[in-house]
Amino acid sequence: MKREMVVLVVGVLLMSFVVAAAQGGNGTGEGVGVGEGDGEGVASGVGVAVKAMSGNYVGEGGQQIMLQTKANNRVQLRVNSVSANCGLNLTQKQVQNKTKLEAKLSNGRNAEVKVMPDVASEKALVRLRMSNCVEGECNIELKEVGQGENMKLAYEMKTQKRAKFLGLFGMGMNVEAQVDAESGEVIRARKPWWAFLASEAEE
Repeated sequence: MKREMVVLVVGVLLMSFVVAAAQGGNGTGEGVGVGEGDGEGVASGVGVAVKAMSGNYVGEGGQQIMLQTKANNRVQLRVNSVSANCGLNLTQKQVQNKTKLEAKLSNGRNAEVKVMPDVASEKALVRLRMSNCVEGECNIELKEVGQGENMKLAYEMKTQKRAKFLGLFGMGMNVEAQVDAESGEVIRARKPWWAFLASEAEE
Protein backbone atom coordinates (compact mmCIF):
# COMPACT_ATOMS: atom_id res chain seq x y z
CA MET A 1 0.00 0.00 0.00
CA LYS A 2 2.79 2.37 0.96
CA ARG A 3 4.62 1.47 -2.22
CA GLU A 4 1.54 2.30 -4.29
CA MET A 5 1.21 5.66 -2.52
CA VAL A 6 4.86 6.50 -3.22
CA VAL A 7 4.43 5.58 -6.89
CA LEU A 8 1.26 7.71 -7.06
CA VAL A 9 2.97 10.73 -5.45
CA VAL A 10 6.01 10.38 -7.72
CA GLY A 11 3.68 10.10 -10.73
CA VAL A 12 1.80 13.25 -9.74
CA LEU A 13 5.08 15.13 -9.25
CA LEU A 14 6.34 13.98 -12.64
CA MET A 15 3.10 15.05 -14.29
CA SER A 16 3.31 18.49 -12.66
CA PHE A 17 6.89 18.89 -13.95
CA VAL A 18 5.78 17.88 -17.45
CA VAL A 19 2.87 20.35 -17.38
CA ALA A 20 5.13 23.14 -16.08
CA ALA A 21 7.71 22.42 -18.78
CA ALA A 22 5.01 22.41 -21.43
CA GLN A 23 3.68 25.75 -20.21
CA GLY A 24 7.19 27.17 -20.19
CA GLY A 25 7.65 25.96 -23.75
CA ASN A 26 4.39 27.58 -24.79
CA GLY A 27 5.47 30.81 -23.17
CA THR A 28 8.70 30.76 -25.10
CA GLY A 29 6.82 29.90 -28.26
CA GLU A 30 4.52 32.84 -27.70
CA GLY A 31 7.53 35.08 -27.17
CA VAL A 32 8.99 33.94 -30.45
CA GLY A 33 5.63 34.48 -32.09
CA VAL A 34 5.54 38.10 -30.93
CA GLY A 35 9.06 38.63 -32.15
CA GLU A 36 8.21 37.13 -35.49
CA GLY A 37 5.09 39.27 -35.68
CA ASP A 38 7.17 42.37 -35.08
CA GLY A 39 9.60 41.28 -37.74
CA GLU A 40 6.75 40.76 -40.19
CA GLY A 41 5.48 44.22 -39.34
CA VAL A 42 8.82 45.71 -40.24
CA ALA A 43 8.98 43.68 -43.42
CA SER A 44 5.50 44.77 -44.44
CA GLY A 45 6.34 48.43 -44.04
CA VAL A 46 6.37 49.65 -40.43
CA GLY A 47 9.95 50.78 -40.85
CA VAL A 48 12.27 52.77 -38.66
CA ALA A 49 12.63 56.49 -39.33
CA VAL A 50 16.07 57.47 -40.60
CA LYS A 51 17.56 60.78 -41.65
CA ALA A 52 16.45 61.81 -45.13
CA MET A 53 18.96 60.68 -47.75
CA SER A 54 19.49 61.61 -51.39
CA GLY A 55 17.61 59.38 -53.79
CA ASN A 56 14.41 58.77 -55.72
CA TYR A 57 11.43 57.46 -53.76
CA VAL A 58 7.73 56.71 -54.17
CA GLY A 59 5.51 58.75 -51.87
CA GLU A 60 2.43 57.45 -50.07
CA GLY A 61 0.28 58.94 -52.82
CA GLY A 62 2.28 57.15 -55.50
CA GLN A 63 4.12 60.26 -56.65
CA GLN A 64 7.81 60.21 -57.56
CA ILE A 65 9.85 62.09 -54.94
CA MET A 66 13.45 63.17 -55.42
CA LEU A 67 15.40 64.02 -52.28
CA GLN A 68 18.76 65.73 -52.44
CA THR A 69 20.82 66.57 -49.39
CA LYS A 70 22.49 69.97 -49.42
CA ALA A 71 25.08 71.78 -47.32
CA ASN A 72 24.28 72.82 -43.73
CA ASN A 73 21.94 69.83 -43.20
CA ARG A 74 19.42 71.14 -45.72
CA VAL A 75 17.33 68.89 -47.95
CA GLN A 76 15.67 69.63 -51.28
CA LEU A 77 12.34 67.90 -51.91
CA ARG A 78 11.29 67.75 -55.58
CA VAL A 79 8.05 66.46 -57.13
CA ASN A 80 6.88 67.07 -60.72
CA SER A 81 9.55 69.73 -61.38
CA VAL A 82 8.52 71.72 -58.28
CA SER A 83 11.08 71.81 -55.49
CA ALA A 84 11.12 72.99 -51.91
CA ASN A 85 14.10 73.43 -49.61
CA CYS A 86 13.95 72.33 -45.99
CA GLY A 87 16.27 73.15 -43.11
CA LEU A 88 14.40 71.07 -40.53
CA ASN A 89 15.32 67.62 -39.26
CA LEU A 90 13.66 65.64 -42.06
CA THR A 91 13.34 61.87 -41.71
CA GLN A 92 12.04 59.13 -43.98
CA LYS A 93 10.36 55.83 -43.22
CA GLN A 94 9.43 52.93 -45.47
CA VAL A 95 5.74 52.02 -45.20
CA GLN A 96 4.61 49.17 -47.48
CA ASN A 97 7.28 49.96 -50.08
CA LYS A 98 6.43 53.65 -50.03
CA THR A 99 8.27 56.51 -48.37
CA LYS A 100 6.74 58.53 -45.57
CA LEU A 101 8.43 61.85 -44.72
CA GLU A 102 8.31 63.57 -41.34
CA ALA A 103 9.87 66.72 -39.91
CA LYS A 104 10.75 67.29 -36.27
CA LEU A 105 9.38 70.62 -35.08
CA SER A 106 10.99 72.66 -32.33
CA ASN A 107 8.02 71.96 -30.00
CA GLY A 108 8.92 68.25 -30.16
CA ARG A 109 6.09 67.19 -32.47
CA ASN A 110 6.73 65.04 -35.53
CA ALA A 111 4.76 66.48 -38.46
CA GLU A 112 4.12 64.30 -41.50
CA VAL A 113 4.70 65.76 -44.95
CA LYS A 114 1.38 64.68 -46.45
CA VAL A 115 1.22 67.42 -49.10
CA MET A 116 3.97 67.53 -51.70
CA PRO A 117 5.51 70.79 -52.99
CA ASP A 118 3.76 70.63 -56.38
CA VAL A 119 0.32 70.52 -54.74
CA ALA A 120 1.26 73.22 -52.23
CA SER A 121 2.50 75.43 -55.07
CA GLU A 122 -0.79 75.07 -56.96
CA LYS A 123 -2.81 76.02 -53.89
CA ALA A 124 -0.59 79.04 -53.18
CA LEU A 125 -0.80 80.25 -56.78
CA VAL A 126 -4.59 80.10 -56.74
CA ARG A 127 -4.69 82.19 -53.56
CA LEU A 128 -2.22 84.72 -55.03
CA ARG A 129 -4.17 84.84 -58.31
CA MET A 130 -1.27 83.56 -60.37
CA SER A 131 -1.25 80.80 -62.97
CA ASN A 132 2.41 79.84 -62.79
CA CYS A 133 5.59 80.43 -60.90
CA VAL A 134 8.83 80.25 -62.84
CA GLU A 135 11.57 78.31 -61.08
CA GLY A 136 14.28 80.70 -59.97
CA GLU A 137 11.72 83.48 -59.49
CA CYS A 138 9.68 81.43 -57.06
CA ASN A 139 11.16 80.34 -53.74
CA ILE A 140 9.44 77.53 -51.83
CA GLU A 141 10.59 76.44 -48.39
CA LEU A 142 9.26 73.73 -46.08
CA LYS A 143 9.47 75.23 -42.59
CA GLU A 144 7.76 75.51 -39.24
CA VAL A 145 5.37 78.39 -38.71
CA GLY A 146 3.47 79.55 -35.65
CA GLN A 147 4.43 79.08 -32.02
CA GLY A 148 3.99 76.56 -29.22
CA GLU A 149 1.04 74.21 -29.61
CA ASN A 150 -0.06 76.11 -32.71
CA MET A 151 3.18 75.37 -34.53
CA LYS A 152 2.69 73.78 -37.95
CA LEU A 153 4.75 72.41 -40.79
CA ALA A 154 4.10 74.52 -43.87
CA TYR A 155 5.36 75.41 -47.31
CA GLU A 156 6.12 79.09 -47.66
CA MET A 157 6.16 80.35 -51.23
CA LYS A 158 7.62 83.75 -52.03
CA THR A 159 7.55 85.30 -55.47
CA GLN A 160 6.92 88.57 -57.28
CA LYS A 161 4.00 89.50 -59.47
CA ARG A 162 3.37 92.45 -61.71
CA ALA A 163 1.14 95.27 -60.57
CA LYS A 164 0.27 98.84 -61.50
CA PHE A 165 0.48 101.30 -58.63
CA LEU A 166 -2.49 103.67 -58.80
CA GLY A 167 -3.27 102.04 -62.13
CA LEU A 168 -0.38 103.93 -63.75
CA PHE A 169 3.05 102.81 -62.65
CA GLY A 170 4.17 99.29 -63.42
CA MET A 171 6.13 97.65 -60.62
CA GLY A 172 6.90 94.32 -58.98
CA MET A 173 4.88 93.28 -55.95
CA ASN A 174 6.44 90.85 -53.46
CA VAL A 175 3.85 88.29 -52.39
CA GLU A 176 3.92 85.14 -50.29
CA ALA A 177 1.62 82.35 -49.18
CA GLN A 178 1.83 79.55 -46.64
CA VAL A 179 0.27 76.12 -47.15
CA ASP A 180 -0.08 73.56 -44.34
CA ALA A 181 2.05 70.54 -45.30
CA GLU A 182 -0.28 68.16 -43.42
CA SER A 183 -3.75 69.38 -44.40
CA GLY A 184 -3.09 71.32 -47.62
CA GLU A 185 -4.94 74.33 -46.20
CA VAL A 186 -3.72 77.80 -47.19
CA ILE A 187 -2.77 79.30 -43.84
CA ARG A 188 -2.22 82.84 -45.06
CA ALA A 189 -1.39 85.02 -48.04
CA ARG A 190 0.57 88.23 -47.67
CA LYS A 191 0.98 91.25 -49.93
CA PRO A 192 2.62 94.65 -49.31
CA TRP A 193 0.60 97.28 -47.45
CA TRP A 194 0.08 99.32 -50.60
CA ALA A 195 -1.51 96.43 -52.51
CA PHE A 196 -4.97 98.01 -52.14
CA LEU A 197 -3.69 100.94 -54.21
CA ALA A 198 -2.48 98.71 -57.01
CA SER A 199 -4.14 96.69 -59.73
CA GLU A 200 -2.68 93.22 -60.02
CA ALA A 201 -2.05 91.52 -63.31
CA GLU A 202 -3.43 88.03 -63.76
CA GLU A 203 -0.33 85.90 -64.42
